[in-house]
Amino acid sequence: MECTSSVYLPTFHMGSSIFLWLFLIFSVIFSPVSAKHSVTWTYGVNYGRIADNLPQPESVVTLLKAAKINHIRIYDADHGVLQAFKGSGIEIIIGLPNEYLKEISIGEDRAMNWVQENVQAFLPDTRIRGIAVGNEILGGTTIELWEVLLPAAKNVYSALYRLGLQHTVEVSSPHSEAVFANSFPPSACIFRPDVAPFMKPLLEFFSQIGSPFYINAYPFLAYKNDPQHIDINYALFKDNRGIYDAKTKLHYDNMFEAQVDAAYAALDKAGFSKMQVIVSETGWASRGDPDEAGTNVKNARTYNRNLRKLLAKKKGTPFRPKMVIKAYVFALFNENLKPGPTSERNFGLFKPDGSIAYDVGFTGLVPSAAPPSILVSFKEIAGQGWLRWSYLLVSTAWVVVLL
Repeated sequence: MECTSSVYLPTFHMGSSIFLWLFLIFSVIFSPVSAKHSVTWTYGVNYGRIADNLPQPESVVTLLKAAKINHIRIYDADHGVLQAFKGSGIEIIIGLPNEYLKEISIGEDRAMNWVQENVQAFLPDTRIRGIAVGNEILGGTTIELWEVLLPAAKNVYSALYRLGLQHTVEVSSPHSEAVFANSFPPSACIFRPDVAPFMKPLLEFFSQIGSPFYINAYPFLAYKNDPQHIDINYALFKDNRGIYDAKTKLHYDNMFEAQVDAAYAALDKAGFSKMQVIVSETGWASRGDPDEAGTNVKNARTYNRNLRKLLAKKKGTPFRPKMVIKAYVFALFNENLKPGPTSERNFGLFKPDGSIAYDVGFTGLVPSAAPPSILVSFKEIAGQGWLRWSYLLVSTAWVVVLL
């Protein structure tokens, strides 16, 4: 199913616009999401929750269905979230947090307990389709985790295999750009010499079990760190001269595809030319500190809108034209409790009330121009139940028609 379509409501007189809005809500509540595992998808979103102002997971499901987003990543295995997504049809990659890696790496029994409690217990109604073992481990500063990443991944996979879930739930581990020694031009990309001894056996294992290579690719970070030498139009998918890779004789008109192909080049050199690259995180901050170049709503809207258009084409990169690009955008909401610079707390596509943060083609649950009398809050919906609210919406819709 296409995950990047949107709903557009034209402007009519008051009665008609209210009716259409109510019809949209009613349709969202009762329309099932088809998420057949074999269908080629390209667009997903990261659902981070380091915040104290986010809607309940049940309301997030409704928001995702309204936006027709059928693939998400979370950074843990929160049972409230997994229960809320039961029956939604939305496919989820859950996370085994970094702090659990040492324990899981020790023995298969601990991995088995974790998988049984956090995966098997929710299948098949909650469509858990992957486990991200750690996040940005290799290349990071916690060296002792480099050593336990592979044993942890193997133990998780072993548990899935013993439970007969190895073909349902994928095992992977997302990496940052820090695993690379050089990524410009794309064909020159290689893994860092200190990372390679840990990366190669991990890739060998993932190759054996058919897992892709997940990379967190942020043109935003590249531009923010070197705005004097990087054309912002190149980072935002806008018209620009692009770059030419003399070795491959390929031209790149956007940094995102160049970063993906840099990962493919590194995999090639490491001996894994058939492994697929999936972007586990990418996005653009809508707000930042004074020294964070490019952080504004206009750039965030431009990047995310153009990225969505690119992914909707379901095409490959210049270096891998037959390998469809897939990406998870960061993030669903702003996370107001995240540490670090201001940009870290301002990657959200949606506001906590269900309205869009800026227009990239999605339909939020709370339109900015809707009459106050029909704006139903997330808390009201979650607290009083869908059946009651659906009855209210249908009744109100009929009143509008009669008017």
